Amino acid sequence: MKKLFRSQRDHKLTGLCGGIAEWLGIDSTIVRLLVIIAAFFSFGAVVLLYFAAALLVPQAPYNDIHFTNYPY
Repeated sequence: MKKLFRSQRDHKLTGLCGGIAEWLGIDSTIVRLLVIIAAFFSFGAVVLLYFAAALLVPQAPYNDIHFTNYPY
């Protein structure tokens, strides 16, 4: 079973969306767009959940960084 971590290589703010995308095996842009849309329709409740999850979900360990998506 794969464990959820905040991403260290695919992060814009906290790495949570990048970590969720890696955990689900999808593109992080899709996750970020879904979070933005959900935050808009939930009148900001998702923003509070996002920051709470960012505090609770651990950072990925340094030895778990994968460089498979880099072209060089």
